[in-house]
Amino acid sequence: MLRSSLIALSGLALLASQAGAVPAVRVEAESPVIPVQSDCYAIGEQVAAQNGGTLARASPSTQGGQPVCVIVVLVPGKDGERPRRVQMVVPQG
Repeated sequence: MLRSSLIALSGLALLASQAGAVPAVRVEAESPVIPVQSDCYAIGEQVAAQNGGTLARASPSTQGGQPVCVIVVLVPGKDGERPRRVQMVVPQG
């Protein structure tokens, strides 16, 4: 038990000593941050309202190198039937 504890501590010490050797990465303050998830949610809300349904899921994805939102809407069924699940792929932005 003591031996395994010493091995674990020496491994942590090795990691800590190597952490100082990693070059720092500089992040530019002007770099744009794109809130993709919230954009897809907003797009999904619009699509659901246009189709008279409820937004079930909105997730970002890439298709053909282009950013898209995969939207899942639950559309009420006719005459008391179960809601239909409709999945759409919408270009982002």
